[in-house]
Amino acid sequence: MNQIVLLPVILPLLGAGLCLVFGRSARAQRVISVAILALVVTVSAVLLYRADHFGPQTVNVGGWPADIGISLVADRLSALMLLVSTIVTLCVLLYSFGQGIVEFGRDAPLSVFHPTFLVLSAGVSNAFLSADLFNLFVGFEILLVSSYVLITLGGTGARVRSGTIYIVVSMISSVVFLVAIACVYAATGTVNFAALSGRIADLPPEVSNLLQLLLLTTFCIKAAVFPLSAWLPDSYPTAPAPVTAVFAGLLTKVGIYAIIRTQTLLFPENDLRTLLLWAATFTMVVGILGAVAQSDIKRILSFTLVSHIGYMLFGVALGSAAGLSGAIFYIAHHITVQTTLFLVAGLIEYRSSTTNLDKLGGLARAAPMLSVMFFVPAMNLAGIPPFSGFLGKLALVQAGVDDHRWLSYVAVAAAIVTSLLTLYAIAKVWNRAFWQPAEDAEALGADSHGGSMHGRSGVSTKTERTSTWKVTDDGEQRLPLGMVVPTMMLVACSIALTVVAGPLLAFTARAADELQGRSAYIVAVLGGGG
Repeated sequence: MNQIVLLPVILPLLGAGLCLVFGRSARAQRVISVAILALVVTVSAVLLYRADHFGPQTVNVGGWPADIGISLVADRLSALMLLVSTIVTLCVLLYSFGQGIVEFGRDAPLSVFHPTFLVLSAGVSNAFLSADLFNLFVGFEILLVSSYVLITLGGTGARVRSGTIYIVVSMISSVVFLVAIACVYAATGTVNFAALSGRIADLPPEVSNLLQLLLLTTFCIKAAVFPLSAWLPDSYPTAPAPVTAVFAGLLTKVGIYAIIRTQTLLFPENDLRTLLLWAATFTMVVGILGAVAQSDIKRILSFTLVSHIGYMLFGVALGSAAGLSGAIFYIAHHITVQTTLFLVAGLIEYRSSTTNLDKLGGLARAAPMLSVMFFVPAMNLAGIPPFSGFLGKLALVQAGVDDHRWLSYVAVAAAIVTSLLTLYAIAKVWNRAFWQPAEDAEALGADSHGGSMHGRSGVSTKTERTSTWKVTDDGEQRLPLGMVVPTMMLVACSIALTVVAGPLLAFTARAADELQGRSAYIVAVLGGGG
């Protein structure tokens, strides 16, 4: 049974190859992509069950010993991340079908999207399952190389410019990661996590701290932790809606996962906890202040994404089992909710041709279903009871208070203020895009453009609004069912996290204990494997 650990990596790669073979058949590509990701979801659920009941599931690729070969491990943490990420990836893929050529255009390379998307999934899975630093690097590079293609799909000037920023930052972080791996290997003679857990403890403190700082710098860039987060708000909003959604949901969380894995397994005696707490505090506050200052929905969501990375880092920085449990729960919650909100933003843009709050209005009356799809995950993100966002933040705040350090109290205060400002930012979107009448939005948009109510070509306001709202011949304004259904599926998943919050928190508590205990992981890797 341990051999199934390979499937979340192998299946998407095989599917990508098949999609290239059937590159001229959009229907065949769709069937292959959905079948592969659905199978990966099933495998991930099996791995989650087995990891929780039978301990970490390990396989040594090619039968090589773990200390010289590649090992893949699915413990409670990685199995949970794998399941949540593949569910989200499948929903985003279905959403992209409904969007069709509207986002990518008739001349865009649609044959490239499906194989690239599957390769991205394989990279994410490989990163979650990797049991050594170099294979983790390989997982990052697989997902990054595929993301370079996805973020520039369509080839517009704005996407190429934003994609360039993203690519440059990613390459810099990859170089830092390679340097960190070289230093780790030079100091210990291995890159295997289980072996490193014992050898790093024998290093002089200054050497250990240097290695820890190098790895943290790498992963903080990838996770968009302040002050290494400036690249994200300029990179994500211009990408196609499904791409932005999957990036926001998954890519930064892989960086946070890497921080959790290395901090708990390699550096349990964390001498940089104070630095991490400061980073978490500033990430929360600076990110949400950036969100409050924006007037575009996608940019607001991009800054809230940065801000809420701080919550996850806060739990890791505490170093306690309660803090880790809260962080893991919040990651699962945030992957689902943040992806949903970006998909809703894509629906708003599809329907209104813009996500600029100065040009939106009246959506609550004109599109009640769209309003519900925004309202539920938005309140969840803001942490309104009884949603999972509130429960995750409550768990982190309680862990911070129990830490009994003044800096932890500062971080707790920052978390509470960030939650209130998140509610303010979300309320601003709701008020201006959904609640205020469309006529007020038109007047506001005219005032912000010098009082003119006409476009460059002199088209009347009525004509502009008719084009913007995509009114059909019968007077109704409709969204593609293929985009609405996957979004509703993710809304349902976010609600389900609230319904099963008790068992899920119990599971994350067991995952945190397993991470801190370390012995189960080490024995599973060095003691055998399939």
